[in-house]
Amino acid sequence: MNWAVEEWKEGLSPRVLQKIHELESQVDKLKKERQQRQFQLESLEAALQKQKQKVENEKNEAAALKRENQSLMELCDGLEKAKQKISYDLQVKESQVHIQSGQLNSSKKDIERLQQELKR
Repeated sequence: MNWAVEEWKEGLSPRVLQKIHELESQVDKLKKERQQRQFQLESLEAALQKQKQKVENEKNEAAALKRENQSLMELCDGLEKAKQKISYDLQVKESQVHIQSGQLNSSKKDIERLQQELKR
């Protein structure tokens, strides 16, 4: 088959044949360069897709972390309210204990006074 491709060149001057050879060499060189660039393009496209996937994964992770953070903040708020309620309840109970302690002391004094009166 190569002979049929070369047949059209028969009878051409050496100078024209030289120019044809130069042009064919240039075509081969350009084809190789095109293949290299195509490979580079495909590699860059693959890298771009990988980066896009990485960005998407990071966005999803960031959204999940944001939701988790919001949930934790709500939990902290709930715990803070519970702590305040417990603190308030504790103050109320301490106040009641203080009052009852005072009543107990007063009752003890009354009992002691009554016992002293009974002894007399």
